Amino acid sequence: MAKKVSTRARIEADAEKIAAPIAEKHGVYIYDVDYVKEGPEYYLNIYIDKEEGVGILDCEAVSRELSDRLDEVDLIQDAYTLVVSSPGLGRTLTKDRHLANSIGEKVEGKLFKALSKTGAKEFEGILLSWDADTVTIEMEPVPVKARGKKKGKTEQEAQAGEPAVITVPRKDIAVLRLYLDI
Repeated sequence: MAKKVSTRARIEADAEKIAAPIAEKHGVYIYDVDYVKEGPEYYLNIYIDKEEGVGILDCEAVSRELSDRLDEVDLIQDAYTLVVSSPGLGRTLTKDRHLANSIGEKVEGKLFKALSKTGAKEFEGILLSWDADTVTIEMEPVPVKARGKKKGKTEQEAQAGEPAVITVPRKDIAVLRLYLDI
């Protein structure tokens, strides 16, 4: 039985198919696409990137051509605002290709529910691996909540110097992004 695709997912997938050749023509690639409602307004956000990073002229060129093409195909029936931008330095890692390109990078994340080892809902560390269902992170030392252990003791100390490696179900991750050290 075929899985029902939401309107949002269909719009995002179709918009990416339309935007990809336009982006390529302008020397960039599509990093991500999202279609969101914020208050009463709808936004089609197209995030573009290239090896040396994108600038305002890249965004403008893609936006002009893409806007015309989206008007031609009439992809979205509701009124919306098209936004073409860079994914930014602290970019979110939402797709398999984002995770694949970020192995070995420092990441930070927020969870829907707390980690069983630490009681924390936020984490940071090095992205070691991923698969369809999980993400594995080598965490930085994190204070362990008092559960019969001395307060202030780190997870690494609690495990005799072993790195704190966690595997988190992807469904439990609210947001995962590249770490931004500001």
